[in-house]
Amino acid sequence: MFEILLVEDDHAIREMLQGFLLGKSYKVKAAESGGGAFDMLAEKNPDLILLDWMLPDISGPEIIKQIRKNKIQRDIPILMLTARAEEMDKVKGLEVGADDYMTKPVSLKELDARIKALIRRSQGLSVDKTITRKSDKGSLVINLENNSLLINDATVDIGQTEFRLLHYFMRKPERIHSRAQLLDQVWGQSTFIDERTVDVHILRLRKVLKPYELDDMLKTVRGAGYRFTEKLDG
Repeated sequence: MFEILLVEDDHAIREMLQGFLLGKSYKVKAAESGGGAFDMLAEKNPDLILLDWMLPDISGPEIIKQIRKNKIQRDIPILMLTARAEEMDKVKGLEVGADDYMTKPVSLKELDARIKALIRRSQGLSVDKTITRKSDKGSLVINLENNSLLINDATVDIGQTEFRLLHYFMRKPERIHSRAQLLDQVWGQSTFIDERTVDVHILRLRKVLKPYELDDMLKTVRGAGYRFTEKLDG
């Protein structure tokens, strides 16, 4: 399930948008100020930020500038919502780092389409309820609606943390992820636990995959971290 951080100070609009997004099966966190948004970002990165231009403490463009300077948060897609329709305002929003821009009142159908497009582009996947990865020894399918894992078409028991870890790897195959990055993205940036916790859950995840000879999809990269690949050795 994809998570959206909604930043909107108008109570009625915030409630309307939150209800709409929940109805589309997104997980939603809502903030009414820039400070509140940064508090939520300190806990965990969302998959997308829906950001109002005019806020009581920090403007939307200034929030974007700060996010783009943060190496952990800078790749989060941001869709800006504003009552400002002038072309120069749109240009300014895009120049500071917004990925897209919509003028209020928004068409909810168009908003949903733009959110899906941004998430699809940022994740490198279709915004479907399932993610599939295949190797020459079998296939992994994650279903985000019911948090289930299929291996070679059979349902497999998996712990919640291992599921989140596998989900993150399958979203970003072939990339090297450090233990610190995995802690931030899977456990949350405000989590203060030892990096060796990652190694423990990697071992557990490999045990889930091993009976199907797919444990080699999780590679240890010496001195760097871990990588998920569909290209198996041998």
